[in-house]
Amino acid sequence: QVQLVESGGGLVQPGGSLRLSCAVSGSIFSVYSMGWYRQVPGKERELVATKNNGGVTEYADAVKGRIAITRDNAKHTIYLQMNDLKPVDASNYYCRPVGLLDATRVACEGDYWGQGSQVTVSS
Repeated sequence: QVQLVESGGGLVQPGGSLRLSCAVSGSIFSVYSMGWYRQVPGKERELVATKNNGGVTEYADAVKGRIAITRDNAKHTIYLQMNDLKPVDASNYYCRPVGLLDATRVACEGDYWGQGSQVTVSS
């Protein structure tokens, strides 16, 4: 059974930094891509950043230069280092792994999302 555990959200002043983490647990052999998305009430969930197991990254234009996604493949964990946070970055952040193989190298069916990490940017 696949489980995702996020941590690291909280309240930060504009210009401050936060680091989110998301660990995928279970009998997992590999995860092709892991990413972060965010959503505020009344709006669609949007991509923040993704990173695949080959190191290829993708960032939303709104966060380029301020946010960095890193990944520990051995631990099936991703991190989102967010710097120079702005009020528009306030949102609920969700991690999402894609292309999971279980310990028997069989694809894990399902669409997996973390429980969400609230990020509040306010003075």
